[in-house]
Amino acid sequence: MSVFNGQRLTNEAFKLDVERMRRGWYSDKYFANILAMLHGVSQNDGYQGEFAREIGCDPTGLNVGDLEVEMQFFTRRPGKTVIVGVDKALAMLRHCTGYFDEQGEWVETWQHLRVTAVHDGATTEYQGDALRVQPVINIRGRYRDFALLETPMLGILSRGSRIATNVYNVLRAARGKQVLFFPARFDLHEVQAADGYAYDIAVARFNRDYEGRLLSFVSTDAQGDWWGGGGGGTIAHAAIACFLSDTAAAMMAFAKYVPPEVLRIALVDFNNDSILDSLRVMKAMFAQYAALVEAGDEAEARRYVLYGVRLDTSGGLRDVNVPPLGDPALDLGVTPRLVFNVRQALDSAWENWELPPHQLELAQSYCHAVKIVATGGFNPEKISRFEKLKVPADIYGVGSSLLSNDKETNTDFTADVVRVKIGETWYDMAKVGRGAAPNPDLEPVGLGEL
Repeated sequence: MSVFNGQRLTNEAFKLDVERMRRGWYSDKYFANILAMLHGVSQNDGYQGEFAREIGCDPTGLNVGDLEVEMQFFTRRPGKTVIVGVDKALAMLRHCTGYFDEQGEWVETWQHLRVTAVHDGATTEYQGDALRVQPVINIRGRYRDFALLETPMLGILSRGSRIATNVYNVLRAARGKQVLFFPARFDLHEVQAADGYAYDIAVARFNRDYEGRLLSFVSTDAQGDWWGGGGGGTIAHAAIACFLSDTAAAMMAFAKYVPPEVLRIALVDFNNDSILDSLRVMKAMFAQYAALVEAGDEAEARRYVLYGVRLDTSGGLRDVNVPPLGDPALDLGVTPRLVFNVRQALDSAWENWELPPHQLELAQSYCHAVKIVATGGFNPEKISRFEKLKVPADIYGVGSSLLSNDKETNTDFTADVVRVKIGETWYDMAKVGRGAAPNPDLEPVGLGEL
């Protein structure tokens, strides 16, 4: 499945639309034009031009329509890129390399390819020199057999690696704190499986690089499809509305009816008073928790363990617990001051509860264990600011910024033919400014296993 276990995902996970992919449904149309051109040349006189690059032999009449090439796939995103999408690209090669014969029957030719590739989860570095890229897939074979696959292969590599690298950079900014993956509502549902897989790979990459122990937390089952995860979540604003804005009542119902293995995280900004709703939820849940503990029903008591409170104040609002300073960056949305104030209120809440002496220690421990989840407009820059200020947020929920595709986060992949085979010799044939480049992480791929 990745560099972390040395295995590759197969088409059982991807479920490619093989028939239409073979016919170029997902390919830029000029590749279909190329196929027509190469097929025609292969049936006639071959190369008859005058200006071929000097390679030390006479190419006149060479059957360029059936030419074998070496093609490399790479990205030029500055700095480190976490690579994702290799396994799906290889599955495309396995199931869609070939041609339709004169009778319209598909002829497989994948077995004639020689492919090397990195594993998903590998990293590449780019420092601005196009001659020193690090290819993630290298293919040798007859070009027209796999030319139609360039577009979808580049697409999955570009998106998968972009999402993974964005996640990785957020994890670095968060300094090892848990980051919840919340971008599902900001894009088409068809991309959820690929995006969730990219997130999971990024978490594993971060854990390896920084000796972390983070878990992958996605919000939909689809996001866990390729790697066996399942969606998790808290509670929505709509549910609180159904309880007439009574967040405590909504959370008590959540605790009662949702399986206990689902973390109880209260969404506390509905009434724009995050402290009041946090305290109401915590007091109600602790009362039920303590009663069940005293009754000896530890299993049922688990239902009423409040794992955390989630702050999600709109960027256009100032929570009532944040005294105004006149600066939107300090007043509006989930700010450092709001998190500090909520943490202080959570830790001291038990002091105001009328409890028997034997419950005081239990109550104090219960309150101190409640985590703060900060969500709403978080990106690496905002998280870095929170961490620099030592804001007591325990978990960050990040959404649309993980889909970012701008000058800083662009991870577009390119595929270049860098060599051609004439006779038994391979000749350099890259466009000017490009060339064949090594990558020690490339490994031979047995396409038959995919």
